[in-house]
Amino acid sequence: MIKHYLNAIQNNYTNFSGRARRSEYWYFILFYYIISILAVVLDNLLGLAMEMIGYGLITFLVALAHIIPSFALTVRRLHDVGKSGWFYFIAFIPFIGAIWLIVLFCTEGDQEENKYGANPKA
Repeated sequence: MIKHYLNAIQNNYTNFSGRARRSEYWYFILFYYIISILAVVLDNLLGLAMEMIGYGLITFLVALAHIIPSFALTVRRLHDVGKSGWFYFIAFIPFIGAIWLIVLFCTEGDQEENKYGANPKA
């Protein structure tokens, strides 16, 4: 489980090519949210949280450190279902775009090799 998170952070930090399995994507998201919640709690315990928004410097640094690997993983996940990384911008369509992306993230990847690489399950 945590190996998927560590793989995205350590080995594939800026890797936008290839494919990523569903489990790799969703375990990364799970651990990112756990770390983010811990950062918010730590900000509040240490008094670093801004009163109006409820989080502070630690949460900001955690989010900043995860921007590139999460974007790279999202592009690789889209590649697994046969879509270009540019398809990520479908999220800008209000309401429908986000739902469509979630459906794609939950969809099983192409069984055979596609133009983005071999099946990562193989």
